[in-house]
Amino acid sequence: MPWRPPRRPRPGPNPPSRRRARCSTSPRYRPWGGRARRLRPIPAAADPRVFALSPDGAWGWAAAQPDLAATEARAIALCAQWGGAGCQVYARDLAVVWPGREAVIAAAPTRPVQGGPGWAVVPDGRFLWQGPAAARGAYVWAHGRAAGGQDSRGSQPQPHVRVFNNAGWDVLRFDRDPAVDDAEAAAGWLRGALRVLRAQGYRRVVVGGQSRGAWNALQILDEPGLADGVVAVAPAAHGPRGSPAWPVAVEELRQVLARARSPAARVAVATFDGDEYDPDPEARATLFRRLLAAPQVARLLLLDRPDGLAGHGGGALPAFTQRYGECLLHFIEARRPGCD
Repeated sequence: MPWRPPRRPRPGPNPPSRRRARCSTSPRYRPWGGRARRLRPIPAAADPRVFALSPDGAWGWAAAQPDLAATEARAIALCAQWGGAGCQVYARDLAVVWPGREAVIAAAPTRPVQGGPGWAVVPDGRFLWQGPAAARGAYVWAHGRAAGGQDSRGSQPQPHVRVFNNAGWDVLRFDRDPAVDDAEAAAGWLRGALRVLRAQGYRRVVVGGQSRGAWNALQILDEPGLADGVVAVAPAAHGPRGSPAWPVAVEELRQVLARARSPAARVAVATFDGDEYDPDPEARATLFRRLLAAPQVARLLLLDRPDGLAGHGGGALPAFTQRYGECLLHFIEARRPGCD
């Protein structure tokens, strides 16, 4: 089984003792106290992720450093700062590597679900994989399209996607070569791949994305039954402030939303203050709210410029996942109506 942080025990009439029984195969572990809450972000943190322990139970963790070596060094250093002697790596990404406790998960398939010249929908091997029969659903993540033409294929999905994965959802990426990444063409590719996932037997299919990937996610709502849910984070398709395409951006968003015909789909949209790709936040918020008018979709969750999160990359901030990750999962799974 993959490693997850140990749960804090529920206190009984007396607080738990700090004394621990000795164990020959693993170190003692001291999660409770004021530092316990520092464990909570680990399951949703981006790779590389490293958790370090010392034999006396001190610990430290790190994630998303420039490379794995830097992440390991940071985790071990933090463990030592908290009084650990002989700190070493206990878990690396999805695998437990502590001597005597080694556990490696089964790898995700490497073959694309569907693809063509310059694009593919492919399982992401950085996430837990269940397969169509066992997974709660498939989450397809679509990256953005960089204004400078950088190639975003293989980029890691935003951290909230890991909340879905930890709950049993398979994660796939919708990768596109910037040389062929036209918005309308990409939407067509995505529709075809979603049909394949349906045919494979996934109970539910969700499409999420950021920027142009979020725009594509909204586009596929024009075909009923393709997606059970959409998570559109800072949707955009007309470049940053000053782009010659800005005058038509709001009207083209209106057209995309007007074509939505997915009355069973639950749709979450997140926008942010200071988004240099958003030409008119108020007008766009009004358009998003109209999605429920027909109803064109089953439910809408609009996270409209939440406090403390800003910029086009606001959805990638750890605070976004900490505040809204579980809420998005519960909303898409119809377990709660919003994020109040």
